[in-house]
Amino acid sequence: MTWRTRFTTWLETRWVNPAYSGWLLTCLAVFLFIAATNTLAGWLYVMSGAMLALLLVAAIMSYRNLRSLQVRRVPVDPVTVGDPLQISFALMNSTKTPKGLMQVVDQLPPDLGEAKAHTVEIVPAQGREVVSYDYPTERRGIYRWQNLVVRTAAPLGLFWRQQTYGQRTTAIVYPQILPIARCPLIDSVGRERSLQVLDNRRAKAANEGVTRSLRPYRWGDPMRMIHWSTSARHGELRVRELEMMSSGRQVLIAIDSAMPWDTELFEQAVTAATSLYFYGVKQQLNISLWTAGSGQLRGAQQVLRVMAGVMPGEAPQAESMPELPLIWLTQNINSLDTLPAGSRWMLWQPAGQVVLNVPPLAKGMVVEHDRPLGEQLQGQLT
Repeated sequence: MTWRTRFTTWLETRWVNPAYSGWLLTCLAVFLFIAATNTLAGWLYVMSGAMLALLLVAAIMSYRNLRSLQVRRVPVDPVTVGDPLQISFALMNSTKTPKGLMQVVDQLPPDLGEAKAHTVEIVPAQGREVVSYDYPTERRGIYRWQNLVVRTAAPLGLFWRQQTYGQRTTAIVYPQILPIARCPLIDSVGRERSLQVLDNRRAKAANEGVTRSLRPYRWGDPMRMIHWSTSARHGELRVRELEMMSSGRQVLIAIDSAMPWDTELFEQAVTAATSLYFYGVKQQLNISLWTAGSGQLRGAQQVLRVMAGVMPGEAPQAESMPELPLIWLTQNINSLDTLPAGSRWMLWQPAGQVVLNVPPLAKGMVVEHDRPLGEQLQGQLT
């Protein structure tokens, strides 16, 4: 910001700043006043005084145009990266005089994008005007900002006046969740150590021994699920609801967020971790996610919020990683030697670097830069 910009901003904030037409009219008024002083011509005094009076009225009216104006933000709903943020705020006029011809600048954080300027033609007397706009998102994150700058030169356009309103808001951009139909990383992790019990498919096909409750028959229910003795007793068809059982495996997805990463590779790792977690939720597994800064996480909203804000090189917290078979997402090949038995891994390496020494006892995959990430998550392990 140059000294000239700082000076004009200071003038607009403290009082008013002349526009180009305002400077021109001021210089002309001063010139006529000097000419009147030299010539003692009365009409020059009149013209100079009229111009100065007009300038004074314009300055006062521009200053008063922002008085009693209030700004309120509407909370920003979280979105997934690639979807636009829907940002809204309302200008409220509590006076009996309409206010108009304003420029509203929403000062977005630099990580999100450039400031957005909007024109408001009129705010009705004792009313409100809502301004809404969509802003595209290209990267996940948790963005916080507060300043809304309202500028006006109304009604004559001779002087600018601005006022800053501190209205804090937070926008959360979640990482992308890739659609995965199958995932050997999830499906195979921990099987060597897990106790095999009935899984969901066997529970849905079973005919006895896993009944949880009975409910009235609904169109489309399979005939084998009808509990005939209870149906005969109640005079209507009753259907068994079966207990949904999983394989008993605990699956932990861990991202090596305490280590420094290449920025683009870390973004891919966050997308992969989030996609793997929601695939496990869809498969009704006992799944959780771990980061160095937040520890072990469960629940869709908690996972999405943490993964929106996680950054590489974050300070580790007190909770250590559980000793469970896990899926380890890392850029550090040396960390693969310390994984618990039954674990799996995903390794990111800078473009052009060849991976030679992969631990022989742990299965995983080296992420390729020239293939879609979603395709690789559904591929076979190394």
